[in-house]
Amino acid sequence: MTLADQQTRTLLIGFAAITVASLLVGAAGNWWWLAGIPALALVGYLALVDFRKIFYLLFFFIPLTVEVWLPNGTVTDMPTELMTVALMGIYFVYTLRNGRNLRSDFLKHPITLALLLHLGWLFVTAITSQDLLISVKFSLAKIWYVTTFFFLAGSILKEEKDLKQLTWVVLFPLLFTIAYVLRKHAAMGFSFADIHTVVQPFYRNKVAYACMMTIFLPFVWFTRQMYRTWTWQWLVLAGATAILLIGIQFSYTRAAYGTLGIAVGAYFVIKWRLMKPTLVVAALLAVLYILGMVRHNRYLDHKPVYDKTITHEDFGDLLTSTTKGQDVSTMERVYRWVAGGHMIGERPWLGFGPGTFTAFYKTYTLHGFRTYVSQNTEGSGIHCYYLMVAVEQGYIGALLFVALVFIVLLKGEIIYHQTADPNRKRLVMMVLMTTVVIDGLLLMNDLVETDKIGSFFFLCMAVLVNVDLANKASVRQLAVGSQ
Repeated sequence: MTLADQQTRTLLIGFAAITVASLLVGAAGNWWWLAGIPALALVGYLALVDFRKIFYLLFFFIPLTVEVWLPNGTVTDMPTELMTVALMGIYFVYTLRNGRNLRSDFLKHPITLALLLHLGWLFVTAITSQDLLISVKFSLAKIWYVTTFFFLAGSILKEEKDLKQLTWVVLFPLLFTIAYVLRKHAAMGFSFADIHTVVQPFYRNKVAYACMMTIFLPFVWFTRQMYRTWTWQWLVLAGATAILLIGIQFSYTRAAYGTLGIAVGAYFVIKWRLMKPTLVVAALLAVLYILGMVRHNRYLDHKPVYDKTITHEDFGDLLTSTTKGQDVSTMERVYRWVAGGHMIGERPWLGFGPGTFTAFYKTYTLHGFRTYVSQNTEGSGIHCYYLMVAVEQGYIGALLFVALVFIVLLKGEIIYHQTADPNRKRLVMMVLMTTVVIDGLLLMNDLVETDKIGSFFFLCMAVLVNVDLANKASVRQLAVGSQ
């Protein structure tokens, strides 16, 4: 027997002993949680041998994540948040052991530098926060999101096969949750009023459910194009595309419909190299709109009628009421946006501190914009990530975040047109479409700090950096070969 065989035998015996002991002791003392020890031991072993498997396992669980409320009132995503923190620790150890082999060009890339600037200012505003404890917790969560989903993802997702594998890893658990929701929803006649409850326990609400499907649709669509037509992989992904579209349709979520339309438009914008003028026009329109609302307090003309601003039980009524300012979800957003505007006016440069909007906004609201859900028992945020950053990190923080978004889109368009390999080109368009969808969703939601959305937000940046570096390496090789 070789040394390797002996080590394998010892590990198997040890794992069997841990499993039996955990089950026996757990059964004897009714400590059911001890049954999880073998799984933790297996995860720990995989982490030491090949943490890539843990990384893919994390993405397998993302669609299946369940929110768990802890005794101290803190909410966590199980099991993904623990896995994200663990992978951050593993990556730090890996960096210490292999620092010389890490790519400095990844750190020097414009997208990485823009992300680090955004993080740097976030930490500054955490120090000056009006509630230091909340901001420190928020900053720690941001660290493990960026470390795991950007830096670790950047060290793993380097080739076309890596992104294809990721698509398959996420696809089947996501399809399971969609089938679960559609089955429950069908039993209720696909009622608009019931969509909020049938998405649980895998999704907090219908918005999270719709957004998860919407951001993953480009992955399925463009991965399908990397397989030959009518192969089993192509057929499965074509079917998955149809299921995702059905799920999005019956989610009855306006943000999902709108961002899909924006993504289709962005596809042609990128193809025709129109990203720069498009972003300039979008920025000018946004500034003019804000100035128009602020001038002479014109925003006060849009106060809702309290008794008529209600939750609607029919989706058609919801769409109609939205245009009239009588939909409670839309007008509750306006209620919080107005409060956010007043908060920015009080602390324009440093903001109130990361994660603090919910703790402070109620003293800045205007009674005339109040709706019957304004008590906000669930503790939700401002429902516009760009405005939230301005409130919590000041004008500088907002400009840095918008700059990050613009740099990713502008650089992404350049990378797309510099990429010669067809499949690599599809990868670039795939992550750009996902990025556009997320950027659009952030106009009406706070999603970057959620595992189902934030993971892809940072991962797409990492993929763009890797493709750009691969393109430059190919150009250097051609230059050397031609000499």
